[in-house]
Amino acid sequence: MTELDSLERDLLDQVDAAADEASLDAVRVAALGKKGSVSELLKTLGAMSPEERKERGPLINGLRDRVQNAIGQRREAMAEAALEARLSTERVDVTLPVREAPEVRGRIHPISQVMDEVTAIFADMGFSVAEGPDIETDDYNFTALNFPPGHPAREMHDTFFLAPDRNGQRKVLRTHTSPVQIRTMRSQEPPIRVICPGRTYRHDSDQTHTPMFHQVEGLVIDKAANIANLKWVLEEFCRAFFEVDAVKMRFRPSFFPFTEPSAEVDIQCSRKGGEIRFGEGTDWLEILGCGMVHPNVLRNCGLDPDAVQGFAFGVGIDRIAMLKYGMPDLRPFFEADVRWLDHYGFRPLDIPSLVSGLTG
Repeated sequence: MTELDSLERDLLDQVDAAADEASLDAVRVAALGKKGSVSELLKTLGAMSPEERKERGPLINGLRDRVQNAIGQRREAMAEAALEARLSTERVDVTLPVREAPEVRGRIHPISQVMDEVTAIFADMGFSVAEGPDIETDDYNFTALNFPPGHPAREMHDTFFLAPDRNGQRKVLRTHTSPVQIRTMRSQEPPIRVICPGRTYRHDSDQTHTPMFHQVEGLVIDKAANIANLKWVLEEFCRAFFEVDAVKMRFRPSFFPFTEPSAEVDIQCSRKGGEIRFGEGTDWLEILGCGMVHPNVLRNCGLDPDAVQGFAFGVGIDRIAMLKYGMPDLRPFFEADVRWLDHYGFRPLDIPSLVSGLTG
């Protein structure tokens, strides 16, 4: 028996004797590791003459291959034995119904889904997302946005005020996401193109209003932003969000302290059969407010209204979710009823995309 035959017999015996994965791996390292017995033999091939290498090379490489195969087969046998042992101790009642996996059973809340849809649409237009705190100062929520003293929005019947702090100042739960626009303009140089989604708070509660609701506002600031740009952005958003080929929009003059001129936007729809359909019909439905950023707001943010201008818009996320998905009442959005969420919720893997479709 040659040296190689003896080594092979010894290694194969060790493989057969390995009782678990750890001992089998120890055999593998001792034979095929960096300093293993077979690896050391392979290293000697470089110092051999061509004739010796031609004779010894196939023998050593064959030894390596046979040892590798034996280790692999032994590992498979161990795995099969472990599975058999597990199956012998576990019993499954096949008469029970199969439980749905989490990715099938779970649901995404419509508000979260619509926020993702809105973000996907505006991201495609080059907008980034800006966020800010829910608790704001009077300056960010009102003064910097050109709300004059005594404006009704500053009254307690409209706004949630917190208790005065040590300096006597009363912070508020933000009544809109416009403070995020102020923070953005004060921290970034134009050009600016952001959307500001988030929670907002007002004293209101009925079928279409809740004390806490969701908004998304948009802001564009540069040297040449104008009404035509605003109309295009809003039209493209409505077309993509409501997933219709074309939309007809109507801009009505309105008033907001932070924009001048200001407008409210209606979208053409059909209300036949108690169902709202966009892109057809002769009715109109108000969906958002917008306008050119007021020069005073630009000045309050350290921007020169003679050098830059811009536009802003805002839409209620809860409202457009109700319109798109046919939800008659806003209050169930916040009641945590699993039955309602099973009906109106979205599957976790229904990720909005302008390529695959907003609703999956």
